[in-house]
Amino acid sequence: MSSTFPAACDGSISECAKDGSGGPEHPRLVLAATILASSLSFVDGSVLNVALPAIGSAFRASTPEVQWVINAYLLPLSALLLLGGAMGDLYGRKRMLIGGIFLFAASSLLCAFAPSLPVLLAGRALQGLGAAMLLPSSLAILGDTFRGEARGRAVGTWAAAGAMAGAGAPLLGGWLVDRVGWSSIFLINLPIALGAILLAWRFVRESADRRRPSPDWAGALLATLGLGALTWGLTVWSAEKQAGAASLIAIAGGAAFSILFVVVERKRGKAAMVPLALFGSRSFVGLTLLTFLLYGAFGGLLVLLPFTLIEAAGYSALMAGAALLPLPILIALGSPLMGKLAERLGPRLPLTIGPLLVTGGFLLALRIGGEVDYFTQILPMVILLSLGMAVAVAPLTTAVLTSVDSGHTGTASGLNSAVARTGGLVATALIGAVIASRGAALVAGFHQAMIAGAVMAAAASLSAFLLLKEGKRTAAERHPDESQDL
Repeated sequence: MSSTFPAACDGSISECAKDGSGGPEHPRLVLAATILASSLSFVDGSVLNVALPAIGSAFRASTPEVQWVINAYLLPLSALLLLGGAMGDLYGRKRMLIGGIFLFAASSLLCAFAPSLPVLLAGRALQGLGAAMLLPSSLAILGDTFRGEARGRAVGTWAAAGAMAGAGAPLLGGWLVDRVGWSSIFLINLPIALGAILLAWRFVRESADRRRPSPDWAGALLATLGLGALTWGLTVWSAEKQAGAASLIAIAGGAAFSILFVVVERKRGKAAMVPLALFGSRSFVGLTLLTFLLYGAFGGLLVLLPFTLIEAAGYSALMAGAALLPLPILIALGSPLMGKLAERLGPRLPLTIGPLLVTGGFLLALRIGGEVDYFTQILPMVILLSLGMAVAVAPLTTAVLTSVDSGHTGTASGLNSAVARTGGLVATALIGAVIASRGAALVAGFHQAMIAGAVMAAAASLSAFLLLKEGKRTAAERHPDESQDL
């Protein structure tokens, strides 16, 4: 992954840190540690996509059970990222990063040798918990380490490497599923985790904000219960293609827990896991909507496209993973440049254009049928999707990270990541009817899902155009607590 580093990490990287102390002696190795750590989450979030048919067959799983192989991971990741970010701010981001990596590695072993589906789902849930600890801390460490345009380059590199790992994982996963078996896909996490722990232990300095209030345990519990009930209800509804009593009760319960969550957050005020005052900003609302819609649509695609190619078009797991190979290449090439450009121009233009390109990619996916020619039907769609995500990923991440003061970077990155994962969680819960189909019905369901994805991506573009501020941000606007250092 060293090839993704910026070509020049010059003086701006070695500027003093927010706490006034000197910068890290090895900023590139700090960046490498955060990339390796976050790659665990990105890899595991996508590598299962090409293994779902094999796992379903191995455990003779029903459609809802197959969906929960993904959702058991996404649920704690979505609900507890906010808590993980706040705990990193309070107790130490380095400590949370290393602890999350260790938990992720241990639960990967549990998944690899799971004797039954319930054990596999338990391991997946523990992986989600580990990811919720490490992911916001890795991004917050970048915010504490880099400054100005160097931060934009670092975040762009981080985003590009994560996208490359997440989108390239299906290729490796497909090869492992075909040649070794589905359980081997969890073992690839172990060397990555070891490298991340060694680099973080040696080169990442501890950073925290001891003035922060205690973590919002009540909010975390209510968020987990609310998302869990909603996800279960939507999963059963979509798989059975009708709203039964159980699914409606679960959805109603999830809505009730979600309302109670808002009440609790309002009472906690600034100490809340999700400070509601943030939503008084039109730009923050725009970023949140864009994240949910764009990543929800994209997450649904990354599940459905390999599944459809395997089940309807007769692709092997390796071929289905290879079909997505242009994604990491184009995103890796484009994200660092867009991260730097967004620091100069502001986020509105790239965050309007990027989702529009993604919309076009979804519409091109309507040409995919039971008999697929890769170069005329799949490749154009993948290229357009890649370009759109390359334009949007780094500006979105940078815009969120620089929208808060230094003491809340973990919370801000946790919130943005939680919203992105929640979008994928909801999308996965709603595609049960497609996963349960076969043959022509699967292709028809895939086309309906692609139309829905196009609508979501277009709505994401519209939210950026209407709600984000226009034009270049000043240094004081980007970093109000450190503008004198730029």
